[in-house]
Amino acid sequence: MSTQTKLTVPNRETSIIAKKPNIFNTFRRDYQLWIMVIPAIIVIFIFNYIPMYGIQLAFRDYDYTKGLTGGAWHGLYYFKMFIDNYLFKDLMWNTVKISLATIIIGFPAPILLALLINQIRSKRAKKTLQTTVYMPHFISIVVMVGMLNVMLSPNTGIIGNLMNRLGYGDVNLLASVNSFIPVYVLSDIWQHCGWNSIIYLAALSSVDPQLYDSSKIDGANRWQTIRHIDLPSIVPTMIILFILSMGNVLSTGFEKIFLMQNTLNLPVSEVIATYVYKIGILSNQISYSSAIGLFNTLINFFFLFATNAIAKRVSNISLW
Repeated sequence: MSTQTKLTVPNRETSIIAKKPNIFNTFRRDYQLWIMVIPAIIVIFIFNYIPMYGIQLAFRDYDYTKGLTGGAWHGLYYFKMFIDNYLFKDLMWNTVKISLATIIIGFPAPILLALLINQIRSKRAKKTLQTTVYMPHFISIVVMVGMLNVMLSPNTGIIGNLMNRLGYGDVNLLASVNSFIPVYVLSDIWQHCGWNSIIYLAALSSVDPQLYDSSKIDGANRWQTIRHIDLPSIVPTMIILFILSMGNVLSTGFEKIFLMQNTLNLPVSEVIATYVYKIGILSNQISYSSAIGLFNTLINFFFLFATNAIAKRVSNISLW
């Protein structure tokens, strides 16, 4: 009785020990993608990383005659000067208040809009609505503030005349400390909500259509479909964008706030960004303004790092 022995030939793919990936192997494998992204890397390096050399001005008494590296070393003097400033509490409170209002009210707006657009079945109506809500994003900040001045004018504005006829009198919303933040936040939502919803629509477009078919068979209505299919599919995108937004919690839009400022709303519209501009450019206090800007950046980084750590622990979704 003969016995047959089965010879097994080792697979070449399993016999080769996988090399640890490194930057050179990655570049060799995906050199086309690297060639495409290298110009962007160069631009970011020139305009974002090289200027970071000027951070040292926050610790020096800047002197024009000695260049960027000149001036006496003052350490944390300008940071202490800013914290001891009588405007410090007001600047921090105004900045945090405007930023939190923008995040709390403005962050859910594109999510709701994306869910609404995703429920539209008519392709023509869907494209028309998308085009309509995207258009305000392309309006410049200067034009936007000009439109607000025209519409909110108590004498000639549409909203100003409407409030006058409703019995509120000649109310200038841009000159009121109580209405400045609502006007800023609502106008920001109107301008950027449609554009910010694009990424959520992209996430919704990747949902398996079989899930919607199964929900219809099970008798789910639209609200149940949104709750159990649409929302879970965009949760990772929501978390990532929320982490990124928390990294700019103290970086309110300088241009819009500065253009909307006037002597009447200054108590609530003076934020860190506008104060840095007035101190650094108008008052020519370069070291002091650099210290304030660095202080603002460090606070933003702290919020970004803390939010990322919390999101990673709670949902296992994070930036790193």
